[in-house]
Amino acid sequence: MSATAVNTPEVQPTSSLASKKRPARHGCRFCNHPLTHTVVDLGMSPLCENFLTYEQLGEPEVFYPLHTYVCEKCWLVQVEEYVHGADIFGGEYAYFSSFSDSWLKHAAAYVDMITPRLGLTEKSQVVELASNDGYLLKNFVAKNIPALGIEPAANVAEVAKSVGVESRNTYFTTEAAEELVAEGIKADLLIANNVLAHVPDLNDFVGGMKVILNEGGTITVEFPHLLHIIEETHFDTMYQEHYCYYSLLTLQAVFAHHGLTIYDLDTIPTHGGSLRIYIRHDNDNTKPVTSTVSEVIQLEEASGFREVETYTAFAGRTEESKRRILEFLINAKREGKTVVGYGAPGKGNTLLNYCGVREDLLEYVVDRNPYKHNRFLAGTHIPCYGPEKIAETKPDYILILPWNLKDEIAEQLEYTREWGAQLAVPIPTLTVF
Repeated sequence: MSATAVNTPEVQPTSSLASKKRPARHGCRFCNHPLTHTVVDLGMSPLCENFLTYEQLGEPEVFYPLHTYVCEKCWLVQVEEYVHGADIFGGEYAYFSSFSDSWLKHAAAYVDMITPRLGLTEKSQVVELASNDGYLLKNFVAKNIPALGIEPAANVAEVAKSVGVESRNTYFTTEAAEELVAEGIKADLLIANNVLAHVPDLNDFVGGMKVILNEGGTITVEFPHLLHIIEETHFDTMYQEHYCYYSLLTLQAVFAHHGLTIYDLDTIPTHGGSLRIYIRHDNDNTKPVTSTVSEVIQLEEASGFREVETYTAFAGRTEESKRRILEFLINAKREGKTVVGYGAPGKGNTLLNYCGVREDLLEYVVDRNPYKHNRFLAGTHIPCYGPEKIAETKPDYILILPWNLKDEIAEQLEYTREWGAQLAVPIPTLTVF
């Protein structure tokens, strides 16, 4: 499948007003240093995993400032907290991991890798934080390895239980970890995949990880690598539900502060480029620190991750990305073409709200998750349907909003060749297939 990048003018430097943005209301989430350096200000945005009913379209909707800062002391990139994670993720939540085939394969491959690596057996204890609908832990259950999920969203935890994954519907904190330990639960393997971004009280959460980790146990954490976010302008990964964005050098300091050591890592392709780090207690000398850890730290330092300018330059590239996306949509509309979206992820809502895209430019989106069908996207009020809507309307262009899954989605949309539809991805560069 060939791809053509949309030609755009050279990126212009961002306005000097960027240096005069207001400081954050609170200090750094990790070290409490004042936050005065803006990475990017994406304006006002609603909670990205909210999906509205028809009746709610006539009601007031809350928008929050989406302003990202970098701490010049520990280099943690973060947004201000306006809504606590327990309020966002507790109760009913719209995200279900099992609707991505490639993500299910990734989870199964992880379990097949980590089980022999750590020598996990039916006598081991696996615990996953933010275990969602059991998409990963069910693979341990199939191997007769005891597995417990900690999931704050009640509706999602119920789905996990229905597939045989023991799940606690609770928000993980140091106190919650202490209660689990009092029950005799300590993790030989503690999994935290793509959850650290969702944590407003970082020290409380990591402190709880320390408490529940068994002596000689391992924590694995997967997270989108800030190196890719910055260099490839993944601005759409920034939203209220994502409080933090991590480099390895920052996480090394965070875990060290809590008596934990990052001893190994893998680079993985998920979410546009991620790291999987392996963590142990400081006093566990059975797991030496590998050279890969220092190599990535050196790469980040060589990329300027200890320099404020590396982060503040992000805003100008984000503005140019917005212009590219709007040029594509406006030109398609002027040519009489129809454009629809595939996928309704959180990142899609950030992109559409920041760019000011409404139904006049994007007629509708589709998603495989039935929870989102016949509802409307937060802020933009673009309608969301099931994937079959595309075959019914035969659009000219299909904009893939979860661009990190573009290969999987392109296969699902192979049938649209019948009427000559073209696919487009907005990030890292607006590209039409």
